[in-house]
Amino acid sequence: MARYNKIFLGPVQKTLPQVREAIGDVALTPGTLVVLSSGKWVLAGAATVGKVWIVQDNYLQLKNVDVAWADEDSVIAMELLPECIYAVGIANGVNIAAVGTALTPAANGLVGIASTSDLVIGYSEEIYNNTSGAVALIKFRPSLSYLAAAT
Repeated sequence: MARYNKIFLGPVQKTLPQVREAIGDVALTPGTLVVLSSGKWVLAGAATVGKVWIVQDNYLQLKNVDVAWADEDSVIAMELLPECIYAVGIANGVNIAAVGTALTPAANGLVGIASTSDLVIGYSEEIYNNTSGAVALIKFRPSLSYLAAAT
């Protein structure tokens, strides 16, 4: 009998992205930040202090990033991992003037520019001045220090 029952012995890596499925408490647009509350996804906001997830596009129904998951739908959200880059929503009028700008949860599941007292969840990976008149997606990398504190 063989000493091992598998041929591939490692190293094992996480399958990326890491996701979680739960019911959405409201209609959720891909790229918005959410938290789990009573087993449902709710929008993150300026007062958020716990673990934050980001809503994924509804690839199961072949929807793009502009199509929201319906209220009370089973929604897939991704865990924020520092080795990954995500597209996260910012409000109209927000000016990301430098790569590496610290970002924090803001109203309606979007990100805003962090001040010194805010929870920094990550950093911008691009410069973008949102004058589009609507929510826009920007490149975002989660913060290592936030992830260590959130787990």
